[in-house]
Amino acid sequence: MASVKNKIRTGTLFLFVLLLMAGGVGIYYLVQLKQVSKVILKNNYESLEYCHAMQSALDSFFVHPQKSLAVFETALRQQEANTTEPGEKEGTHAIRVNFNKLKSADTTLSIMAGIRNQLQHILHLNMAAIEAKNKISEKTAEKALGYLSMMAALIFIVALSFSYNFPSVLTNPINELTIGIQEIAAKNYGHRIHIDRKDEFGKMSDAFNTMAERLEYYASSNLSKLMFEKKRAEAVINSLKDASIGIDKSNTVLFANNQALQLLSLQTDDIVGKTADEVSSKNDLFRFLLDEKNTTLFKVVVNDKENYFTKETLELSDETGGNKVIVLKNITSFKELDTAKTNFIATISHELKTPLASSDFGLKLLDDERTGALSTGQKELIQHLKDDNKRMLKILSELLNISQVETGHIQLHRQMANAATIADAAIAAVISAAKEKNIGIQRQIADDLPPVLADIEKTGWVLINFLTNAIKHSPDNSVIDLSIKSLNGKVVFVVTDNGSGIAEEHLPKIFDRYFKVPGSKKEGMGLGLAISKEFIEAMGGKIWVKSTFGMGSEFGFEL
Repeated sequence: MASVKNKIRTGTLFLFVLLLMAGGVGIYYLVQLKQVSKVILKNNYESLEYCHAMQSALDSFFVHPQKSLAVFETALRQQEANTTEPGEKEGTHAIRVNFNKLKSADTTLSIMAGIRNQLQHILHLNMAAIEAKNKISEKTAEKALGYLSMMAALIFIVALSFSYNFPSVLTNPINELTIGIQEIAAKNYGHRIHIDRKDEFGKMSDAFNTMAERLEYYASSNLSKLMFEKKRAEAVINSLKDASIGIDKSNTVLFANNQALQLLSLQTDDIVGKTADEVSSKNDLFRFLLDEKNTTLFKVVVNDKENYFTKETLELSDETGGNKVIVLKNITSFKELDTAKTNFIATISHELKTPLASSDFGLKLLDDERTGALSTGQKELIQHLKDDNKRMLKILSELLNISQVETGHIQLHRQMANAATIADAAIAAVISAAKEKNIGIQRQIADDLPPVLADIEKTGWVLINFLTNAIKHSPDNSVIDLSIKSLNGKVVFVVTDNGSGIAEEHLPKIFDRYFKVPGSKKEGMGLGLAISKEFIEAMGGKIWVKSTFGMGSEFGFEL
């Protein structure tokens, strides 16, 4: 199998062989040139030196005969040993013959001229040989240059082709693998890599395709389960009685049940999967629900009928946070009952006031001695009836006050009053309920309290409401504190209990109408604290609550 490793090794080895071939050709021709130069140096250049030495000796013969003959003899012997060119040996022999005659005292000009001619002939032969051999060396150099140029061009072309094409052997499969990984990351499990090779990349392609097939199988097998779970979750959400809208941490709407879609007049595709900002830009009610400041009761017309809702935002705590569910509770039935109750209270109060006033007038007549003398027992009975009649009138007055609050027409009778007197009256009204649970009411009233400007009955009603709630939520055999003090020109009333307390997320809604703390006893309509808030604020005061879950609550107001 031609692996990638073997391909890299083969390519590198091929380039190395080409370099060796180029180097071998260059070395071969360098050796040839060296040999030619060496031959020229030995065979011809030395002969030229010998001939020049003999010419110099011959020129100085008449000045230094013996020395010149000795130098000539030495140079001639060296030349006789270095006759390499054609005709050079014969010319050297002719010089030897003439030189012997010269040594035998034959100094005629013809002998000297003969020696000189032969020396010139030998010089010419060697010069011609040097020129011929130089042409041979030039041809050898040109041939070497040609071969080396061809080899260099071949190596360049091969190296260029190798450098251009070979990286794709590695990069193309890697690019395909990168694309495949990106497709798998995008959950496109049907993507395959097609690399028709038998090397490591071919194995990688097969392994990747096997992995993709298994992922595709797992995805398709789990898809039905996911769809089933999705449908079941949608069924659960749609079965919720209250309209519910889920929003994740990225501000994207995850779900909206049928009740919510009906209120918003939207389809599922119009809201699910869209950002909350996108939906709110097209739907005023949804924009109203997103505003955390909007916690009051609001009205929505559904099927030509007015429906009343309260909004509750549930924060879903997880590792990342930010997820929430907006729940809309339909309190239309409570609102209708409250309206009926208000109308009933107003009607019954007015209807009962007339007979009670008549009975009170009749009791006064009976008590008048001019109508006849009464026994002591009869007088006591009439007095009890008068007291009961006064209590009934007082109760009817309170009922009218409540109806005034609920209809928005509060009638105040503000006057300077003693805060301690108001507190004592409120304690007297709830003392029997406190005794049933063996709860003590501890009274802490400052001595230097200034008079308070308030409606005595309504202020007492608020205190009674605070004390009644404290008794209701306090354990048996506990103590409730009622404190009144002066602070910054205000008179502050505070009722503190040791009950179960209120969770922090419910505190902002505690004075809202119809709001009841989740998990509390289902008693009342959730109006007492709302009416208390309207009474106090109508008198120019301020009301508050402080509580820690599990550690009791503190309700207070200032006037």
